[in-house]
Amino acid sequence: MIAKLSGRLDETGMDWAIIDVGGVGYLVHCSARTLSTLGERGDGCTVFTDLQVSENDMRLIGFASGAERDWFRLLTAVQGVGSKVALAILSALATDELQRACAQQDAAMVARANGVGPKLASRIVNELKDKAGALPTAPGGPGGGAAPVGGANADAVSALENLGFKPAIAASAVAHAAGELGRGRGPERSGPRRVETGGGVMA
Repeated sequence: MIAKLSGRLDETGMDWAIIDVGGVGYLVHCSARTLSTLGERGDGCTVFTDLQVSENDMRLIGFASGAERDWFRLLTAVQGVGSKVALAILSALATDELQRACAQQDAAMVARANGVGPKLASRIVNELKDKAGALPTAPGGPGGGAAPVGGANADAVSALENLGFKPAIAASAVAHAAGELGRGRGPERSGPRRVETGGGVMA
């Protein structure tokens, strides 16, 4: 099984990245928080991975830290939580926030994630309450989680959050913008950029 990839960031989307490792491009599905740590196109990056296999699909999931991967595996062991829902939760909550939510039975915090209703959020915190303290959390900045590679990305995410955007939307927007900037490097693309946040557009 592929446990980790180290290579060059080739391209990013809203919930995925392509990492070039020795000329082979790996499509890796990621949380918005992980995407925000990868940097710009052409930058070197490393992701921890988990291979998800089903009857008609096989996908590689990428994480900024081993702690995030551990929480992903724990989340997907809960009935009703697939890889997409688990990534949505990890986009909305840093690992330390998720650990605190489970330990304190705070289902409302988990329900902040897209696609997670109150009933599923309650099931998650109930099933994981006794396991919350056993898993590590990723070191990082004020919101927990892995600190983005490059201060510019971290500053951009923080600025969007200060303007009222949800953490998942802010991180996703910055990751997407970083990918666009990487594709558009050069003197002819030096004008103002517009960042789509899902709740509006910023110049």
